Amino acid sequence: MPLALTGWEIGLLSTAVVFIVLALIASMVVPRRRPEFPSRYLGWFIAGCIVLFVGQMTAVILLAEVGEEHEAAAETEPGETEPGETETETTEPEPTAPETTDETETETTAPPAGGGSEPVGRQIFVDNCAACHTLADAGTTGTIGPNLDESQPPVDLVVDRVTNGQGAMPSFEGTLTPEEIQEVATYVSAAAGGG
Repeated sequence: MPLALTGWEIGLLSTAVVFIVLALIASMVVPRRRPEFPSRYLGWFIAGCIVLFVGQMTAVILLAEVGEEHEAAAETEPGETEPGETETETTEPEPTAPETTDETETETTAPPAGGGSEPVGRQIFVDNCAACHTLADAGTTGTIGPNLDESQPPVDLVVDRVTNGQGAMPSFEGTLTPEEIQEVATYVSAAAGGG
């Protein structure tokens, strides 16, 4: 477990160790060598204890905040906040479909119903592929995998690569459903080169 410590955890642990070591020295080592301790220096001893205590509490507060920010950032990187927002936007029109008129709803739901693969496929792409691939339509500039705007892959090739992976690209077969793979493949093939 110590090998998995981050910088802020090491800082917090170091501050605690210094505080504990000084407390042990003041309570066990110094009294043996100077039995009168801290009688003549009681004021200095109390002041030193207060400074160490304040230092430890400050380190705990500041380093814990840094650690919380670091953990929050790590948690939002894989999922990001955009997917939650998009899912909310996607689910909001569906409950309102029976309540609105057919004309209004046709305009609102036409992209998901008729061209459902592009909006859903785009979100799947942004959630899973954006870090590695460039695709102007999705606003991504990844450089690990091929530039999809330049390669303009057909749907079948995208389905194969997403399902089975190749080279540095992992397989998403266990991560995405076959329907999601088809959605992202249709989106990538339609959007590539169009931005």
